[in-house]
Amino acid sequence: MSHQGLILWLTGLSGAGKTTIASSVAQELRSRGCRVELLDGDVVRTHLSQGLGFSKQDRDTNVRRIGFVANLLSRNGVVAIVAVISPYREIRDELRQTTTNFVEVYVQAPLAVCESRDVKGLYAKARTGQIKHFTGISDPYEEPLNPEVICLTDQFTIEQCVYQLVNYLDCQGYIRHNC
Repeated sequence: MSHQGLILWLTGLSGAGKTTIASSVAQELRSRGCRVELLDGDVVRTHLSQGLGFSKQDRDTNVRRIGFVANLLSRNGVVAIVAVISPYREIRDELRQTTTNFVEVYVQAPLAVCESRDVKGLYAKARTGQIKHFTGISDPYEEPLNPEVICLTDQFTIEQCVYQLVNYLDCQGYIRHNC
């Protein structure tokens, strides 16, 4: 397998399917011989960004940290798959400008669908005010304007979304079959 490093940045609301898709894409790329690292927003926040809150400034700092690590990985031939809400367009665009091989994937699902998938009850807590600064409820989510890929998880299966992403990477020359 021949491939170059890249940053596959999955953004979207909580419950849209970012982590599920990212995990499946990582598994598929590993089966093809790619070197892959998955940077999940919840896991990174626990280890790399512990102590940060959910203010805009703290969220921006968290996203920049994840982008920095993803860029280090991609510069060394690793496919860095990032699954993080990253609600602010300006910071995502900043990462696009300061990194190479940045592929933005908008994992899109209507808010009602995301709420229905919420096994932790976070949306319900946000709606009653128990959680402050919750993206999509009391804090904004700025949709990407020109993502390379849009995965409509309320209309397509996870398998179809994974195929869509892997096919995009293949067609763009990021990965190649039978090398």
